[in-house]
Amino acid sequence: MESRLKLHAEFEDILGSKNVYFDPPASIFMQYDAIRYSRKNIRNTYANSSVYKQDDCYEVIAIYEDPDSDLPRKLSRLPKCSFDRHYVADNLNHDVFTLYY
Repeated sequence: MESRLKLHAEFEDILGSKNVYFDPPASIFMQYDAIRYSRKNIRNTYANSSVYKQDDCYEVIAIYEDPDSDLPRKLSRLPKCSFDRHYVADNLNHDVFTLYY
């Protein structure tokens, strides 16, 4: 949990606001520009037939209005982060990333 809260704070620094949402329920009204993220997987690293390290894998979605926003580039600079896809919905740009943290 501490690791996720550290990641959350890092997202807030990148975005420059508190519009960061972890698994938001449908009843939450999100403010944009925003970062929405959720746990997607856990990657185990093994040694001597035991798990000695675990990395959480997150799906991170940058949601923004300005198509020239630098938010996607800022996120893509994070270690162990890879760009997956871009799409537009409801006149908002969405960039999806996979991040191991």
